[in-house]
Amino acid sequence: MPELPDVESARRRIQERALHRRIAEVYDGDTYVSRPHAPGEIADALIGRELVAVHRRGKSMWCETSEDGPILGLHLGMAGRIAIDEEPSERGWDRFVLRFEDGGMLALRDKRRLGRARLEPDVDALGPDAADVDRARFRELIGRGRAPIKARLMDQAVMSGIGNLMADEILWRAYLDPRRAAEDLDAGELDRLWREMRSIIRMSVRRGYAGVTEMIPERRRDGHCPRCGAAMERATVGGRTTYWCPKEQR
Repeated sequence: MPELPDVESARRRIQERALHRRIAEVYDGDTYVSRPHAPGEIADALIGRELVAVHRRGKSMWCETSEDGPILGLHLGMAGRIAIDEEPSERGWDRFVLRFEDGGMLALRDKRRLGRARLEPDVDALGPDAADVDRARFRELIGRGRAPIKARLMDQAVMSGIGNLMADEILWRAYLDPRRAAEDLDAGELDRLWREMRSIIRMSVRRGYAGVTEMIPERRRDGHCPRCGAAMERATVGGRTTYWCPKEQR
């Protein structure tokens, strides 16, 4: 599932390959992906313009357009990716497409049809980007409330960008039980959690995807902790399937 590093890779791809190319045609006919817009509404707003800048906060991404045009929001959903100047998807997975005057294209390619393309997205509803949160701010944002610490880490309105895989990795590296109430963590534990989050984000952005530690292959029913060999525990925490080491994450 796309998380912060996957979206950052997509943002960089757009920045490097899709800016300042005039839009000649737009396919916005998938009314689920382009909701709440009617077919043709995004096209009418974008044809003749260029993407001039691209931004990211957490898992959300948006593009500024030329001549004071509208903001185009792009969300990868669960399995989407940005395809630029590739052949059209033979399976019909190109849910939203910009075609440029030079003959190239940008497509939101999404086999599960859970991505979004919309005008003027509400990015202000998102919490600060996890990559930008300093130690003091992290303590303030994360170390409160009775919600499980994993759920708190993944609450996009509190802090944006951490998804299921990254949360399990961070908590495993920090030796913290994902079920613990956020407010029960002391300052030292919160600081350790922040350091591991920063480390995972740096590694993941460098590699371009989430799920980079030796723990991830063991996120399965017969998995074992790579450090101590204990059988991994599995449960639903914060509405998401969660794995942790019951021996070390206590």
